[in-house]
Amino acid sequence: MSRLVKWLEDYVLPVANRLAQVRWLVALRNAFISVLPITIAGSLAVLIKSLISAARTQLGWKAFAFAMQPLSAISDIVWRGTFSLFALFLAAALGYQLAKTFEANRLAGAIVSLASFMMSVASFVKLKVSGNDLIAKNAFDISQFSTTGIFTAILFGSLGFAIYVVCYRGRIILHINANLPHAEQAAFDALLPGMISLFGIGAINYVFQLVTGTYFGNWLLHSIQMPLIKWGQGFGTVMLVTLLVQIFCFFGLNGLGVLAPILDSIWLTAQNVNVTAANSGKIPNFLWVRGSFDSFAWFGGTGGTLALIIAILMFSKRSDYRTVAKVALAPGIFNINEPVIYGLPVVLNPVYFIPLIIAPLVNVAFSYSVTKMGLVNPVQVAVPTVVPPIVGPYLACNYDWRAIILSILNIIIAVAIWTPFVFAADKIADNEQPRMFSNIDF
Repeated sequence: MSRLVKWLEDYVLPVANRLAQVRWLVALRNAFISVLPITIAGSLAVLIKSLISAARTQLGWKAFAFAMQPLSAISDIVWRGTFSLFALFLAAALGYQLAKTFEANRLAGAIVSLASFMMSVASFVKLKVSGNDLIAKNAFDISQFSTTGIFTAILFGSLGFAIYVVCYRGRIILHINANLPHAEQAAFDALLPGMISLFGIGAINYVFQLVTGTYFGNWLLHSIQMPLIKWGQGFGTVMLVTLLVQIFCFFGLNGLGVLAPILDSIWLTAQNVNVTAANSGKIPNFLWVRGSFDSFAWFGGTGGTLALIIAILMFSKRSDYRTVAKVALAPGIFNINEPVIYGLPVVLNPVYFIPLIIAPLVNVAFSYSVTKMGLVNPVQVAVPTVVPPIVGPYLACNYDWRAIILSILNIIIAVAIWTPFVFAADKIADNEQPRMFSNIDF
């Protein structure tokens, strides 16, 4: 055990630390966090619409569904203004966060990133009228601004900002000696860098379209984005990411933060596709998405530490451990696990290394298999992480009661895995305490 921990500490931990300090990745993580209100508002609209639909079709409450039609229509409007424009908001948030990180004009950074993204998506829409395919030019397909445009927003938003910030920090600006108000001075300072960046991105897109005959956004979607998302649906990939998050957690790092660019770019994109399908009344496309980890493995926080709290309260004989568990129970119910992670502690505690790694892996493997067999709906609604276990999966799976049973089974399995190590921790602490006092001279 000590050799394994030492190897992880020597080879894995330095890589995680370096990733956590890459400013571009930190800005990308913060951008996804910034658009969380958009994600939750759009998902809430889906929940409301699904609830009204379920009341009509499953419960036969036709009068209730008819009375709620205005609320359903409002939900559609909220959807169109939030989730259906997700990539637009992400591009602006990414430019803002990058400008904040590199100490540039934040508003200008957001605008440059957004404009760079807009230049990279197709400006035509394919329509089918009376069985014939028509192309409407000088128009945008709104689906390009939703989940399908996430990778394009990240790539060209970052590239556009990179050109801008190089010019900005290189002081390639208009030097005006007049005493202008701050807002006007900031606009003039960003003028040349912004123009150089946008014309640079425009030139890149022009050359690409000239060579390939297609828009970069379309090419990226079909050549890179969709293959990556499909790769993320593989069982081995899901297990590997779960393992890495847990290893980082053991060393006191926020594994979700370190791997956020990967988790959000691949699995959040898949989740957004599922949410879009659910809003349209269609079958979700993807088996495993970003919310699947939270719903079926990380209840109580990263590592599924609510199971550890339950195991301590049920089986531990030590008053100090039980006190920590009691304090950590209320936050744990809302998926906040810092009190138990650092208070027990779990971080760098060899006794808890195995269950911290194994319990989420078993839960993920079990939930993945159950979902693949069609026994539980895939996650198709984004639910805030503070929603308690059992309730969260029920909502995330679009009111699927089977998700409640799966969540309870996962918690029971995790408690069973944690319990032997709770007994071991008690025994080790009991053996060390007399030894500690024996070294004290009275």
